[in-house]
Amino acid sequence: MLLNQPKDRLIYLSQSRGIGRKILSKMLAEDITLKSFFNRSSVELQQRFNLSPYVVQEIYDQEKQSKFQKKYHTYAQQDIQIITILDDEYPEVLREIYDPPFVLYIKGNLDVLQSEKRLSVVGTRDPSENGLKSLRKIVEPLVVQKWTIVSGLAYGIDIHAHKLALTSGGKTIAVLGSGFYHIYPAEHASIASIIGENHLLLSEYPPDTKPSKWQFPMRNRIISGLSRGTLIIEAREKSGSLITGDQALQQGREVFAVPGSIMEPRAGGTNRLIQQGAKLTTSVEDILEELMNITAYV
Repeated sequence: MLLNQPKDRLIYLSQSRGIGRKILSKMLAEDITLKSFFNRSSVELQQRFNLSPYVVQEIYDQEKQSKFQKKYHTYAQQDIQIITILDDEYPEVLREIYDPPFVLYIKGNLDVLQSEKRLSVVGTRDPSENGLKSLRKIVEPLVVQKWTIVSGLAYGIDIHAHKLALTSGGKTIAVLGSGFYHIYPAEHASIASIIGENHLLLSEYPPDTKPSKWQFPMRNRIISGLSRGTLIIEAREKSGSLITGDQALQQGREVFAVPGSIMEPRAGGTNRLIQQGAKLTTSVEDILEELMNITAYV
């Protein structure tokens, strides 16, 4: 068998067609090393995990395993690191969520993951001037105090949050909804390159994965999951940012929302989040007083 280590087997299976999260979760629950999976007969695997003969045949295919190993080496040559949920380097705060990603593809400085002082910042794709002023007022002091800013490299508040961290001399993590070979949106490829050199570019999707609509809501759970708190600056009533806020609440994390005028459509979602229990946030102190337990030991 070419896949000698549990980590290799987990990465290989996570990239295999026909193996979804539920099946992989069941496999890991039965054997954390995944070794027994490859020692079972084809018939037993089909019956135990409800897999088609084609899927089992493809997984066992030696040529496919060999191609995977070559791809694995190519990642290393391109400075793409891979962390799995089996590894000590895997962020503990992310391990705590209901549906943590089994595999993380990473480019950049792994030390960025060591600090617990991380705040996720998301918001509308078309921020108002007041929204951008709110971003600077609240986030810039946090960056100065060495808080790492986590966001999704999207248009609007996301990309402005990354840029603010970069220009203020701080650190930032960009969580992608696609693979590294297909940065989305393409206009942000240059910023992604900078983040992938000295900060952290992260995705649960293999590098050759193209962007797809369903992947971005899944990506949002990682944005909120990497941080103890999520700040939302302007979000309409139907907004992807609200998905991140809702997921943060479900994960038991602090959610901060900047309020806005009832006449401003961009504030509809944030105002609703405040009604649902998010903390009304108008200053950096509003965030720090809730996350003081983190700043106390970092």
